[in-house]
Amino acid sequence: MRSASTEKLAIIGSGPAGLTAAVYAARADLKPLVIEGIDAGGQLMLTTEVENYPGFVDGIMGPELMERIRRQAARFGAQFLTDNVTSVDFSQNPFRIKTGDRTIVAESAIISTGASAKMLGIPGERELLGRGVSTCATCDGFFFKDKKIVVVGGGDSALEEATFLTRFASRVTIVHRRAELRASKIMQDRALANPKIDFIWNSTIDEVYGDQTVDGIHLTNRGIGASRRMSIDGVFVAIGHTPNTSLFTGQLELDSGYIVTTPGSTATSIRGVFAAGDVTDSRYRQAITAAGTGAMAAIDAEHYLAELAVPLPVAA
Repeated sequence: MRSASTEKLAIIGSGPAGLTAAVYAARADLKPLVIEGIDAGGQLMLTTEVENYPGFVDGIMGPELMERIRRQAARFGAQFLTDNVTSVDFSQNPFRIKTGDRTIVAESAIISTGASAKMLGIPGERELLGRGVSTCATCDGFFFKDKKIVVVGGGDSALEEATFLTRFASRVTIVHRRAELRASKIMQDRALANPKIDFIWNSTIDEVYGDQTVDGIHLTNRGIGASRRMSIDGVFVAIGHTPNTSLFTGQLELDSGYIVTTPGSTATSIRGVFAAGDVTDSRYRQAITAAGTGAMAAIDAEHYLAELAVPLPVAA
């Protein structure tokens, strides 16, 4: 670890956005410091096979993909700190970023802390994540060809996921804890008219079953209290995401918890602070889109630091 008192660039987060930013920044000789967190690598560390990341014809395991990008960044000179950020101070430049045992002073920063999928918090859910339990239909739908699957939720995201999954699954059942959906009318109409979608109302999933992969769920009807086991091949949890932005509340402009960036840029409301990946994205939430904005953030930071290095003209 470098002992210099001030870093040119600190990158907070080490998912696809943060590590791609590190690759670009390191190649620009910015010598970025990546504060990767104790649970480094982002959501792909919980993903088994990734088949939609360009360049991997036969797919690649999520953790292996993250490790490859990390090694690539390190090859060009990126440094890594395996610790969690506890607080930041963006009120003046250089910025101050505190971890468990040190304070990092940085001329610029890229925030790539991602977003966390909301989970049900039931037995079997975490254990079978990536083995039949998923939070991303776009990522994993292909693996459920001709399978029977359940989607949990009642909002636009749940109905959009369910509709997408009918391209692959033989049957999609939406489990909703209420008697009516919260989704927009157009999304409801599409789902209700889809012959491959069924609904189970007023019900919750209490447990996910399976040895190596999901093979069933335990359902409880909230209205009458009846319980039953249902055989199923997959469970998609679609009850929303929470952007990991609690550290930045009151310092950066947020919208529904997501960091607001200037259109066409990764610049935030604080000059010299940039944001990339799912922490700014409530729509796409894909590894490739996160990586793309990571590259953008590194380029934006490079341009910012270049401008910062230009001396002001001397008054006549």
